[in-house]
Amino acid sequence: MQPAATPSPRADSTQLVHIGRQPIYDWGGHVMGYELLFRGAADDIEATRRSSYATSQVIVNAFTEFGLEQLVGGRKCFINLTREFLVGDLPLPFDPDHAILEILETVEIDSAVLSGTARLVEQGYEIALDDFVFGLGHERLLGLAAYVKLDLLIREPEELAVVVDQCRRFPGVKLVAERLETEEHILLAKRFGFDLLQGYAVGRPQVLSAVALSPSRLRRLELLGAVTAEDADLTRVVSIVQSDPALSYRVLRATNSAASGLPRKVASVRDAVVLLGSAKIRQWAALMLVSDVAESAGEEQLSATMARARLCQTVAERLGLSGEAAFTVGLLAGVAELISEPIAEIASRLPLTVEVVEALVDGHGRLGQVLAVVRAYELADEQALAASPVSSGELAKAYLAAVGWSMRTIEGALGSGVV
Repeated sequence: MQPAATPSPRADSTQLVHIGRQPIYDWGGHVMGYELLFRGAADDIEATRRSSYATSQVIVNAFTEFGLEQLVGGRKCFINLTREFLVGDLPLPFDPDHAILEILETVEIDSAVLSGTARLVEQGYEIALDDFVFGLGHERLLGLAAYVKLDLLIREPEELAVVVDQCRRFPGVKLVAERLETEEHILLAKRFGFDLLQGYAVGRPQVLSAVALSPSRLRRLELLGAVTAEDADLTRVVSIVQSDPALSYRVLRATNSAASGLPRKVASVRDAVVLLGSAKIRQWAALMLVSDVAESAGEEQLSATMARARLCQTVAERLGLSGEAAFTVGLLAGVAELISEPIAEIASRLPLTVEVVEALVDGHGRLGQVLAVVRAYELADEQALAASPVSSGELAKAYLAAVGWSMRTIEGALGSGVV
């Protein structure tokens, strides 16, 4: 099974992204896990591209657009890897318990791949060998593998018996029968004692689609540079992330991917940056750059989203509240409108504090009041503004300043020629 192709760009600041998900079953008929496959369109049946770009797209989309819990629901997740990830040229920004690393049969096994794979196993990652064939060098990885996938479509029973016998010499290995297309294939897998089943005969790939923001390439480059510096400046990193709605959203989603290990929930992008740490931020930025083929973001829509977030921050600070938490509230409210998704659904996927969630979903609390004031100003709702704790004159000045700031932020990216 291989990843492939490109996301579908939209005319505005969003794009459609797609991912394939094929189930892997045990003999009891239960889904043990899913192999994640990149798809370039919602109607793509198969994928043809094998590259680090495609793998990066799968990882970024799975963790920061769809959310791993929504994709696999706590089951195991198989992700194809190319050589660049195995030898450390490209990072794996997720923990070992999040995915099983599937080594493609096209990867040439040399000393660098061997040592890189051994290092990943030492770190706790499980390894699967895809489309395993003796004689290509992949047998050198059997001692490191937790799963071996054998293609039943191309093998005669006599050849299959030999390969299964060789693999069974490694007692820790589970055998996966893949490309099962007929009832005969299932009976053959049962005859040879395979542990798991994958293929059209038991479950076809399902293509899932999501609307995603298109982040600025310049902001990702700036972020990568900021977190790569020896004396990484936290304030600078937070500023870069906050300057791009898509980056902010992805950083929050990446934080949620590690939510089980977080000591606390987050109320702002700063919290997420601190909890993830420079190393993880750098890894996500690198992968987003590799996977970036999207059209540049729509200037007007992103500028409006940024202006709302900035105005929320200003109003909150006037009221003695956390400006960063208010910025996040305004930002996510704008993101929900950009991708036409209910804010409650977005909030449920992020590791947000109760105060931020209540402000977004129900409009409760002082942060909810801040968002209500900003929305009232945007809609010129005079009745609502009459009860505002901030005067109309102050709001007008703050709004103009917020618009100016957002335009400078967006134009800085667009004018660079990078996006």
